[in-house]
Amino acid sequence: MNIGDLVAKFLRAVDVDTVFAIISVHNIPIMDGIARDGGIKVVMTRGEMGGSHMADGYSRVSGKLGVLISSTGPGAANAVSGLLEASYAGSPMLHITGQVPAKYLGRDTGTTHGVKDQLGMLQSVCKAAYRINTPQEAWGVLTKAAAEAMRAPTGPVSIEIPIDVQKALCTEPPVGMIDLSLCLPKPPAVAPLAELAKLIVNARRPMFWVGSGAKACGHLLIQFLELGFGMVSSWSGRGIVTESHPMNLGGLNGSGSKDVEDFYQEVDLMIILGSRLRGQETVDQSVKLPTRRVQIDIDPAAEGRTYSTDLFVQGDCEAVLKALLAEVGQHIQVDDDFRTAFPEMKQRARMNYKRTLGPYADFAEELRAVAPKDSLWIRDITVANSTWGHRLYEVYQPRHAAHPVGAGIGQGLPLAIGAAHAAAGRKTILLSGDAGFMLNVCELWTAKQEKLDLLMVVMNDAGYGVIKHMQDAAFGGRRVYGDLEPPNFELLAGCVGAAYMKVCAKEEFSPALRNLMPLSGLRLVEIDMGTIGEAPPYHPFLQSEKNGAV
Repeated sequence: MNIGDLVAKFLRAVDVDTVFAIISVHNIPIMDGIARDGGIKVVMTRGEMGGSHMADGYSRVSGKLGVLISSTGPGAANAVSGLLEASYAGSPMLHITGQVPAKYLGRDTGTTHGVKDQLGMLQSVCKAAYRINTPQEAWGVLTKAAAEAMRAPTGPVSIEIPIDVQKALCTEPPVGMIDLSLCLPKPPAVAPLAELAKLIVNARRPMFWVGSGAKACGHLLIQFLELGFGMVSSWSGRGIVTESHPMNLGGLNGSGSKDVEDFYQEVDLMIILGSRLRGQETVDQSVKLPTRRVQIDIDPAAEGRTYSTDLFVQGDCEAVLKALLAEVGQHIQVDDDFRTAFPEMKQRARMNYKRTLGPYADFAEELRAVAPKDSLWIRDITVANSTWGHRLYEVYQPRHAAHPVGAGIGQGLPLAIGAAHAAAGRKTILLSGDAGFMLNVCELWTAKQEKLDLLMVVMNDAGYGVIKHMQDAAFGGRRVYGDLEPPNFELLAGCVGAAYMKVCAKEEFSPALRNLMPLSGLRLVEIDMGTIGEAPPYHPFLQSEKNGAV
């Protein structure tokens, strides 16, 4: 067989059932091998940018290896956006791209799709990047790359295969499945674990800040919450414990909520579990967290990367929590008034935050009321997401929510398409702004071709709303270059056969959702913000009191 056939057999061996791909001159042997093998679904995307975000979204929801197959040079460059976002999110992805014939590598001869340093470009945005130079090394390099993508801290890995190597013959590879979880994390060191246990026993008002590195820890965190711990999530770590739990603040993690920030000062121990404490949600680490902080992370580079900590415990989050419960679970004594104060603060913080949202105050709860409990909640970067999407819409399960962690606009639609492929019968809901929606609008036809079940809520303010708020706050209200003429969304919906409704008053939002949510296929709800009213700015883009605070 040739190396293209071998790639197809390898993907089957690591339990890949779906790939996102664009066929091109420098990957035909691989695509031909997949087609003849017949065991993998190929989602034909309209662009490599969209395809890379789809593979990311699929990985986040399924927990499996997301796979993108792209063209070379310009095609690989188009994929960089999604690979970078997968790096931000820690999504295990395998990107396979072609390369010019080996004899032309590095010679700048003007070969079709040739670039100066494709491997270096991919290494700059991925966890790692490799080249398969000979048929003999192909199986080993593929295995190494996939295992590295799945090994914590997870992330995207690229492989480039010159077209002549793809066509080269090789012996048939080993038969059987490959277990990518062979490299188990090391147990935490005894001394820091003992020190953390002592801090927990002495704490009376403790809580967790939980990130996406703790996705497997929900069953353990619930035990801590039942012992009286509080909890808050990063926006990437939502739903690890159901956000309906009274001791879980969910994504209402401090920025823009004085109630939460004030309460942090009453907490005597915050355990940061598998989270980077990213600048977007802490306003570049200006949110005042509890004074005493400890951190648990499998990545040693996480220590002190953002906020300082009193103690760092390197280890797999699940393994550390199990050890702590076994050692000190019976000795934890949380103050009774903390158990009472935390859920009261949660309700107060939600109500006060809702009051900052103007006509959109009830949108999160109205959408949550009609959305199935197991539906997927996928968002783009938009003012609506940065306010009620992140903070007030409740998520009940891990892997039920995703958004552009790197804050890149326009990634929501392809993330939602990838998520919908992993939904396994669940509904997928997308929240997007009009500007972001149009960036990858070609992928609507991918969604149509794949007959996906996707409800798209598009907040149409005819431009870049958050940029206008920044200009109000820091540039004297000089709103320049932020207005965009949106399309006729009704005609756009008609082009792809999507059911459509337009909401021109806040009272129309809930009825529109009740009409469209039960349907299958593509549905688009346009929110006309021009008639409903501009979304109030969110922290930290509130105008100062001197300029008239909202």
